Amino acid sequence: MEKLKIPLYEALIKHAQNSPASYHVPGHHNGAALEYALQAIDRGQADEIRGHLSAMMQLDVTELSSTDDLHHPEASIMEAQRLAAQCYGAEETCFLVGGSTSGNLALLLAVCDPGDLIIVQRNVHKSVINGLKLAGARAVFLTPRIDKGSGLSMVPTVEQMKAALHQYPEAKAVFLSNPNYYGMGVKLDAYVEVCHEYGKPLLIDEAHGAHYGIHDQLPTSAIQAEADGVVQSTHKTLPALTMGAMLHLQGSLLDRRRVREALAMVQSSSPSFPIMASLDISRAIVDKLGYKLFHSAIEAIQSFRLWVRESKMIITALDVEHNFDMQIDPLRLILKVPSGKLSGYELHRELEKHGCWAEMSDPLYTVLVIGPQAAADGTLSRLKDALTAIHQTYASSECHDLYDLHRPYSVEWSDHGEDISEPVVFARSKELASTRVPLDEAIDHRSAEMIVPYPPGIPLVYPGERFSSSHLADIKRLSDAGAKFQGAEEGTMATVAILIEEKC
Repeated sequence: MEKLKIPLYEALIKHAQNSPASYHVPGHHNGAALEYALQAIDRGQADEIRGHLSAMMQLDVTELSSTDDLHHPEASIMEAQRLAAQCYGAEETCFLVGGSTSGNLALLLAVCDPGDLIIVQRNVHKSVINGLKLAGARAVFLTPRIDKGSGLSMVPTVEQMKAALHQYPEAKAVFLSNPNYYGMGVKLDAYVEVCHEYGKPLLIDEAHGAHYGIHDQLPTSAIQAEADGVVQSTHKTLPALTMGAMLHLQGSLLDRRRVREALAMVQSSSPSFPIMASLDISRAIVDKLGYKLFHSAIEAIQSFRLWVRESKMIITALDVEHNFDMQIDPLRLILKVPSGKLSGYELHRELEKHGCWAEMSDPLYTVLVIGPQAAADGTLSRLKDALTAIHQTYASSECHDLYDLHRPYSVEWSDHGEDISEPVVFARSKELASTRVPLDEAIDHRSAEMIVPYPPGIPLVYPGERFSSSHLADIKRLSDAGAKFQGAEEGTMATVAILIEEKC
């Protein structure tokens, strides 16, 4: 049977097989320092630690003549990235060891100088907002469209984007997030065409679509649509280590030298070789297996959806109605209890009691990510057992209305502004005076903190943005339902920080 072609991984194995003596970082020195320390602790615990870490440490090296340098690749990393670009259909691919966050930051730093304007989808990941801050850019926000059947936010319409490009011809680029956390997205060909008509690059946060385009029942990728810069979290849907991601580049509208300079700024000068090796291995697997990697899982999840539908449980699987440009990831299983007996958060917790750990939840939905192994390892059988047990427990229980179960996390974006906002300034400046007030007293005040329900990590309120009644209702609704928040100093959201503004 033919072996995988994995140049970076092979270089690391070759280095380890030469029994090198390490006089360099990292401090575990090929695992020797760990082995020395383990001799002084309990043998059972030492064996457990050794079993989990020792093999990985053989690959965890630094930039040596035998391993290459991510920031100036000339050997195995250069070849691994070339093979990745070839596999995914890009002109150039850069390995990321800081997740999609590092790719988003690099793209924004590459296209925006301080004061430059960029058109951005309103409900982007917080890394995009942080990138705007680091760049000192101005952003014109586009309100996302709402899918009527699910109530979930999606990419703004191509007409909105075109209107914004016409209104702000000085914009340096357009930045969109597609698909959303729920696996719902759109075909991007028309968006690319409009951006290129205006001579602007289209940048896509495709964190949840690293597997797109591999199988004919999976959505097409932003790379296939010829977007200029595409960030993918390889670790989310392919067999790569956490924080492993890729940035794909094509066309002439992006200054790739600036992109590489930005990556050198936001990525560690001591990148993780195990993470990069896992990217190389994932690419090789996609190259070798192609559609076969996900074929059995797609068939299995289709059968599972049918079982859910025919079982008549209180739990249902969301079926989104396709239209001419919508794309749905069949490997995202979105569960809900429409009767109101359980919220999305509660269903999430009930699944955990049965050993099934979901990706995320909101007041209405619980999101599960199905991997390529699902048809072979009993993953879906275990989920069936869990859902059956939950149904039996709650089928006869009373409905409750502790919170509005008919509204998912993102349904109220249209209440928070116009379809095309005025330019919003993002700059890193000295901290302004602030104070904390009860949530219900914050209306019309400017927020002093970024309030981010996590997951999905999409800011609900930006620093400097005025709290509206919709903002306050959303925060209270999500907090009451059990959502966790990042960015806010007080996780309960009983109080929020507001800027102290001088009165004229």
